[in-house]
Amino acid sequence: MAEDPRDWETETRLVRGGMARSPYGEISEALYLTQSFAYDSAESADERFAGGPGFIYQRFGNPTTQMFEDRLALLEGAEVCRATASGMAAVHVALTGLLRAGDHLVAGRALFGSCRWIISEWLPRFGVETTYVDATDIDAWKNAVRPNTKAFLVESPANPLLEVTAIGAVAEIAHAAGAKLVVDNVFATPIFQKPLALGADIVVYSATKHIDGQGRVLGGAILGAEPIMTESYKDLLRHTGPALSPFNSWVLLKALETLELRVRKQTENAGKVANVFASSGKVKKTIYCGRPDHPQAAIIANQMTGGGNVVAFDLGSREAAFRFLNALEIVDISNNLGDAKSMATHPCTTTHRSMPEAERLEIGLTEGWVRMSVGLEGAGDLSRDVSRALDAA
Repeated sequence: MAEDPRDWETETRLVRGGMARSPYGEISEALYLTQSFAYDSAESADERFAGGPGFIYQRFGNPTTQMFEDRLALLEGAEVCRATASGMAAVHVALTGLLRAGDHLVAGRALFGSCRWIISEWLPRFGVETTYVDATDIDAWKNAVRPNTKAFLVESPANPLLEVTAIGAVAEIAHAAGAKLVVDNVFATPIFQKPLALGADIVVYSATKHIDGQGRVLGGAILGAEPIMTESYKDLLRHTGPALSPFNSWVLLKALETLELRVRKQTENAGKVANVFASSGKVKKTIYCGRPDHPQAAIIANQMTGGGNVVAFDLGSREAAFRFLNALEIVDISNNLGDAKSMATHPCTTTHRSMPEAERLEIGLTEGWVRMSVGLEGAGDLSRDVSRALDAA
């Protein structure tokens, strides 16, 4: 009897999920660099365009991309995954597939800067209104609902201050209102949090982050149950063209093989580095999802199985933050995260630069905050590097 991949352990899913070998029997998944596909006959083309099995055009699907989608869906516990060219393409499609003119969106205030731009600047051009709420306040979600509310959006943990939302409670509110819940799960990764199991309808990822994890390619993903993925996204993805290239799909597919190993080691390092910040006496505040002093520690214990690799800390001023960053010798100054290499950034002047100051202050993002993505270097080397930089700050 053939094994059911859904019964496999996580490690096996990450190495063997979605495998579709060609007649050549390759061990490493094949890379299909082709824009289009040939048909045995006119009748065969007719059958495929009518919805039959097989590939038509790279924008519609590709064998390498499908292997990546199937493997990630198996890891996430989703019926369907659709890959996109970037994480922001995933967020954009996830929202526009659910919303139309006259609809209302409720979103957590703490969001990545580009997500805020889509919601505040782009969606209003098409008649969609948004109410921002404190994502940790369950009553705020309830009070924001309108008769025309169609979607909720939350990042949890949120960028950059790691605010955590009770996904199950927010899902109940959304569903009672007839709305869908979209969760950006990039900081938690599919290793440490399963939003669909908690009640979310759609999960989105920037695969550029931990899934690649080695600074090579852009990619994104949207995951959910088959009915919503077909009704809300199939035609939108086909006709607007945010397709993931086969080469990037192949890189991400291979990267999934080591995702759990990398994320768990990064998390182990992050816990040690967070303790350096918290015990230094030179930091006003340290936030890390793996520490018991996290403001939403009880929620984290209920819905996450690990703290992740991102640490946020407040040095009190922009000047101190810049002195810290400029004194780093091992850790890179970079706005990316989830990489094998440790990176630190100043959100107010990089990732959240486009957010008005008043909105940054609403989420507590003052100019002293630094966000650090902890990598795979030796924990002792990282601790020494950040300790030296704290002295400089």
